[in-house]
Amino acid sequence: MNKIGILFIAAATATRAVAGCSGGLTKAEKMGWNLAVQSYTFHKFSFEEALDKTAELGVKYIEAFPGHRLGGKWGDQVFGYGMDSDTRKEILDLAASKGVRIVGSGVFVPTDPTEWEKEFKFAKDMGLEYISAEPPMEDWDLVERLSGEYGLAVSVHNHPRPSTYWTPDSLLMAVGGRSSRLGSCSDVGHWKRCGLDHLECLRKLEGRIISLHFKDIAPDDAEGGPHDVIWGTGTLEVPAMLEILKDQGFKGYFAIEYEYNWDNSVPDIRECVDYFNQVVDSLTR
Repeated sequence: MNKIGILFIAAATATRAVAGCSGGLTKAEKMGWNLAVQSYTFHKFSFEEALDKTAELGVKYIEAFPGHRLGGKWGDQVFGYGMDSDTRKEILDLAASKGVRIVGSGVFVPTDPTEWEKEFKFAKDMGLEYISAEPPMEDWDLVERLSGEYGLAVSVHNHPRPSTYWTPDSLLMAVGGRSSRLGSCSDVGHWKRCGLDHLECLRKLEGRIISLHFKDIAPDDAEGGPHDVIWGTGTLEVPAMLEILKDQGFKGYFAIEYEYNWDNSVPDIRECVDYFNQVVDSLTR
């Protein structure tokens, strides 16, 4: 763990106590920065359980991955446009009862262009703000039209190569000259694992970042490779990333996608949340 990470994590308990007493917005929220949980973090559990864990963390927002098993009274039904109207309302009510709002869904990868209309209708019905997706290049005219019709952003995720959008250049080529509602779901970990400079990738995408799959990762030579680690203890220079986003005037969601310690990740993620708030506090002094 680097020295900065140690200092920030050591202060986390005090930060949580102050935030709990204030009853107001965090400094991050005042900047328009909102933490969310990407529900794949809890894919070993049902979506109902993922909502419980998100609420336990004190996180107000969740990004649901298509195919997440709903659990509870819905059993093996999965999150996605196949949910009927009653189930949609029940899931929204369930999330609201836990103080959590579903703000996005993804990563949506259609197998047929006709799926786009279904996904947009579903997202609108669920009150989502964006769809995280990886559109085929030939679908962009359709995606742009539907994004305008439904008033929804499309946040393009960068799975590792050979995914089309593994580098920011391919995304910028696709959306250049198109609506500002089309942009990046920046997975900073995937960039680093692909050998890209994640800080430079963020700089390249200025004005086109809609949301992030935010994380920190271990060095390449760590046991188990460059897996997710508690923020501030890895190689992704979290303060530097946040400084870049602050300078760009970014506003949006930092979706926590913690792909490690799958069975008991809540304590790790709590440290990530505390560290994030500590870093933001230092940026806004």
